[in-house]
Amino acid sequence: MSPRSFLLSDALASYVVGHSEPLDPVARALIERTAALGDVSGMQIGPDQFVVMGLLARMTGARRAVEVGTFTGLSALAVARNLAPGGRLVCCDVSEEWTALGRSAWRDAGVDDRVELRIGPATETLAGDLFGDDEPIDMAFVDADKGGYVAYHDLLVPRLRPGGVLAVDNTLWGGEVIEPDPSDANRTAIRAYNDHAAADDRVDTVILTVGDGLTLNVRR
Repeated sequence: MSPRSFLLSDALASYVVGHSEPLDPVARALIERTAALGDVSGMQIGPDQFVVMGLLARMTGARRAVEVGTFTGLSALAVARNLAPGGRLVCCDVSEEWTALGRSAWRDAGVDDRVELRIGPATETLAGDLFGDDEPIDMAFVDADKGGYVAYHDLLVPRLRPGGVLAVDNTLWGGEVIEPDPSDANRTAIRAYNDHAAADDRVDTVILTVGDGLTLNVRR
């Protein structure tokens, strides 16, 4: 099974998953295929966060969604399944190999027509035309290179509709985020992002203790 939150014991994590929306066969198969990749599989979101991502898409009534950092496509699967009728999800990633697993799962789930995968630097994709119109984004999710978080935030927030949500992953960094460490570039970048988001008066922000820390920024 996908990684549990560092805040939960194995037993408590099992309890949480057991009392949440169950995973369907496509999601379970994707988790198993990702686990076969080895240590890198730790980049995949956990089963509880999979449910959270789907609920966020449903609660926001998202029709236009963006993801930065798709990996093997589990979070994209959750969002795509819960888009409003006619909804579209643009996924930004740099790996053809890992996202190929996602493409297969999206086809198996019957949502591949809702997902557009764009391979290339996310900053270039986000700076360009995403949906072919000027309509705002309803929901976005960032789970990519930590050094790019501030840039992704500043590219996405202006394009969110009022009440739209930008979710950002790994913002507690295994609980180590509270202690600065200049030798850890990722931790330093996460700390900088958390400060940036908290000071951004365009959004209301909260860090949820889901997975490795999930920040929700809601556009004012």
